[in-house]
Amino acid sequence: MTNVVLVGTLDTKGVEYGWLRERLLRAGVEVVLVDTGVMGEPRVRADVPREVVARAAGTELSELRAVADRGAAVTAMARGAEATVLRLHAEGRLDAILALGGSGGTSIATRAMRALPLGVPKLMVSSMASGDVSVYVGSSDITMMYSVVDIAGINSVTAPVLANAAEAAAGMAKGFAQASRDLREVGAIGAGGLGSGGRPLIAASMAGVTTVGVDAARERLTELGYEVLVFHVSGTGGRTLEALAGQGVFAGVLDLTLSELADELCGGILTAGPDRLSAAGRAGIPQVVSLGALDMVKFGPLEKLPERVRYRRVRVHNPSITVIRTTKEECAELGRLVAAKLRVATGPTAVCLPLRGLSTLGAPDGPYHDPAADSALFTALREGLRGSSAEVFDHDTHINDPEFGRAAADRLHALITDRRERAAA
Repeated sequence: MTNVVLVGTLDTKGVEYGWLRERLLRAGVEVVLVDTGVMGEPRVRADVPREVVARAAGTELSELRAVADRGAAVTAMARGAEATVLRLHAEGRLDAILALGGSGGTSIATRAMRALPLGVPKLMVSSMASGDVSVYVGSSDITMMYSVVDIAGINSVTAPVLANAAEAAAGMAKGFAQASRDLREVGAIGAGGLGSGGRPLIAASMAGVTTVGVDAARERLTELGYEVLVFHVSGTGGRTLEALAGQGVFAGVLDLTLSELADELCGGILTAGPDRLSAAGRAGIPQVVSLGALDMVKFGPLEKLPERVRYRRVRVHNPSITVIRTTKEECAELGRLVAAKLRVATGPTAVCLPLRGLSTLGAPDGPYHDPAADSALFTALREGLRGSSAEVFDHDTHINDPEFGRAAADRLHALITDRRERAAA
């Protein structure tokens, strides 16, 4: 039996959820309808009533109604929806999850979706989906579908949108159920840091300006028997890497590209927040780190470049991204920052320094080649790590030299192997 779980407020969206349930049943799947409404009466019968969802959140529906605080109600029902969905998944009654809503309904349903393992199909139809959805998606694999108009009745716009959503969810659920063993392994990759086929999982960070070096490292690690997951350092990519590392998903981390730290320090648009480069160290995961792309900060389109950086070394990366060269002073601060994060790492840590450049732009013939700024970065890093357990290795190469990528990969393999041998001794 293939099950699609629907999560929604049946007092305000009951008609739409009833219609959606019928479409899913016609598509050949079973439906479990979870009600997360509070104030009004449900307009369609739920399989998991709102009272049950409220209790899963540690409260009673009557209490939420008495307080009559919409924000508190949304928060509580989101917590209850998360607990309910995790229970259904554990019981084998969830092969996909589908929801629809505005800001409140989207907030509730996506909290539940984010709690589910990677690989479990998650589809959110939302009037919020055409804007910044990072608050809803987080580091999960939620698919967002724009509803075009508000979800208020079945009409000439909502009918085809919701019909497509139902067919998509049904198809994903069937595929997930048919390949349950393989896909559930993907959804539970945190166990022992193993991926498909039992290969140890490695996280690698990459940007367009470090692709060649990271690709060489990825190919080498694949030869050595690892499965490598590459994260684009776009802010979201770094946050996802950190979240998964914190869950113990990886056997090792190859963090060669740290541009998100430069954006965090200098006000760029692709920051991953202040906790970037922290999770692997806290979790004791072997890590090899480099300083890729710390020679630049990313901003938006050229015409929107802040006045304070407009007269620095500026280069248009693409129509949406403009980059500036980090200064000697900023590089020194970044070196201290990286060192401070790595000093407290509880697992084996190595730093590989490509002395001939940190990105395609910082190569010896590139527009951001600045030996003095790079030297300030390297010096501050070395000083900050003096006396720590982290080792620093100099490489007389550019970060995109395949030789550098392979050397970094071999270094990580050695750390992982040494740890494994020590554990077995």
